[in-house]
Amino acid sequence: MHLCRVHHRSYLSHLSVFLGLTVATLAGCVDGTSSKSASGTPPLTSVPAPHGPVATTGGFAYAPNTPDHTISGYLINPATGALSPMPGSPFAAGLQPNSIAVTPNGKFAYTANNGSDNVTAYTIAANGVLTQVTGSPFGAGDEPGIVTVDPTGKFVYVINSGSNNVSAYAIQSNGALAPVGTVSTGAGPQGIAVDPTGKFVYVANFDLNSVSAYEIEANGALTPVPGSPFAAGNGPNAVTVGVGPSAKFVYAVNINSNNVTAYEINAATGALTTVGTFNSGAGPEGIAVDPTGQFAYVGNGTSDNVSAYRINADGSLTEVLPRVKAGNDPEGVAVDPTGKFVYALNHQANTVSAYTINPVNGALTEVADSPFAF
Repeated sequence: MHLCRVHHRSYLSHLSVFLGLTVATLAGCVDGTSSKSASGTPPLTSVPAPHGPVATTGGFAYAPNTPDHTISGYLINPATGALSPMPGSPFAAGLQPNSIAVTPNGKFAYTANNGSDNVTAYTIAANGVLTQVTGSPFGAGDEPGIVTVDPTGKFVYVINSGSNNVSAYAIQSNGALAPVGTVSTGAGPQGIAVDPTGKFVYVANFDLNSVSAYEIEANGALTPVPGSPFAAGNGPNAVTVGVGPSAKFVYAVNINSNNVTAYEINAATGALTTVGTFNSGAGPEGIAVDPTGQFAYVGNGTSDNVSAYRINADGSLTEVLPRVKAGNDPEGVAVDPTGKFVYALNHQANTVSAYTINPVNGALTEVADSPFAF
């Protein structure tokens, strides 16, 4: 049941899940069974996997496996959206990778490694295979959780839940990361997103029930926006920004109040004005907007389903019913770059549910043979 944020470096008694928070006991966890992972590091025991959400690019999908310290790669069937294992997968990461992000040009991928306080950088081959870049991994703050890339492909941002800040990096020509600096967040940062113009960054502060806003400087450094942070619902743990016609809106999912808060962005300053609050399923943990900017999707971790919404001209959300079933605890959702498919990462089930998008109304239909196992 999703009631509060629990985050400790030791995973013996509590679990922390990014883009959604799960409170669990040892009896309810998934054990690692192999003696060694692809990373060469013994897998964790009593830690559910995978974390999320899935990252997609150019016909490929990637998801982090926290217990095995690896990244799983998939090939996306362009006609059906079905997933099949990528040759060479899984790929070694740092300790306890919690999230993965891909550059807009599909050349590089980055994982935030919660257990080793660093970021692993990869090149993406033509067949989707990941290879670590020279110098990887790169240092981060305390307990890095979510990683994102700005829309220009110049900068990487990582939220550090243990040190309550954001690490900023400049992407080098070979994919390596050069530190730019850090900026403080509110307590318990759990989600981060960059607006499509590349001007502003938004962070969901779980413990403060707020969203912090920052302006991106020319070198990638972040400066707090006047008036930040802005009020959210109870337990905001994921945030996203619209695209296209909805690019001026920010959405934060509130896991403890079972709803989504919508905001309008001041194009000049990045400040947020609340548009309204809209119901979700129980325990919303992740949110994504489709590439057309018409639809939004929310993974509901407690009710084990996915909500679909039409984004209205004023930024408000109209739910497209019924909600579609997912696996156990869909903590992260992602829309592929073609706008044809939605993927929900089912944390407790170790699977990914796949759906096709109805381009007219945004409704979801589960793909044949979904969910797909890790």
